[in-house]
Amino acid sequence: MARRKSPTYTEVELEFMHIVWEKGEVSTEDMQNTLGERGRELSDGSIRKILSILLTKGHLVRRRNGRSYYYRPKVEKDQAQLNMVQDLLNRAFHGSVSLMVASLFNSRDIDGEEIREVKKMIKEYENEH
Repeated sequence: MARRKSPTYTEVELEFMHIVWEKGEVSTEDMQNTLGERGRELSDGSIRKILSILLTKGHLVRRRNGRSYYYRPKVEKDQAQLNMVQDLLNRAFHGSVSLMVASLFNSRDIDGEEIREVKKMIKEYENEH
């Protein structure tokens, strides 16, 4: 049975996707080298497995070049982030933007600069809509 395409990622899948988004296209060797530079050592088999999962979930596409496969993102980073936020909004907050924003404000201290940025975004949104 085909795996359902999920808008969310596990922690490791998201780590891989950030690398693919940064580089545009990667081989398993590229992924292993980049992870190693970041202090994360994974075996070639583990890397292939995670890339295979991301491919099956519909987050990556691949092409063959000789004996190697190269992986590219199927969805750009900004669209993927939007999909993740929409999924969180719907599943955790039943679609309520105000409950989600209240939760963000209650979850940590927000400095004045961030509050000004949020107010600016709201103002821009109101002007456009």
